[in-house]
Amino acid sequence: MDLRYPIGEFSFSGAQSHDERAVLIAEIADMPKWLRAAVHGLTPEQLDTPYRPGGWTVRQLVHHVPESHMNSYIRFKLAVTEDQPTIKPYFEDRWAQLQDSLDSPVELSLDLLEALHRRWVSFLRSLKDEDFDRTFQHPELGVVSLKKNVALYAWHGRHHVAHITALRERMGW
Repeated sequence: MDLRYPIGEFSFSGAQSHDERAVLIAEIADMPKWLRAAVHGLTPEQLDTPYRPGGWTVRQLVHHVPESHMNSYIRFKLAVTEDQPTIKPYFEDRWAQLQDSLDSPVELSLDLLEALHRRWVSFLRSLKDEDFDRTFQHPELGVVSLKKNVALYAWHGRHHVAHITALRERMGW
């Protein structure tokens, strides 16, 4: 197994039915409880263990998820309210090295993620099917549709939860 992609790399065919999107949104809704369960009972030493050689620690992963998902939530709102806005990417690797990502309690980010996802899912469920055809311009990835982005972030949550659960399995935690 590739430790970087325990559930496989993201792929998107471009097609997405209303029902398929509803499943993806439900996954986004459930993701905070999956992440909380994945880290439940871990010691500080375990939280500061990299999920793979050369990778981020579990703590850094937990702090990364709401940071990434906040950016995505804002990108959704921009795409719905503007015509193909150009979004600003960020250096997630640099953010992960900031002191708050290295030593803050994971509960702060778990709580933030729960609140963010409640709001984000409410917003996503309020959109019409045609709204998911709206796009934003990513300076590195090009034009991204909201239907692709909802699939990406459902995958993103599962991806990082799997980093932690796979580490726990390997380490016998």
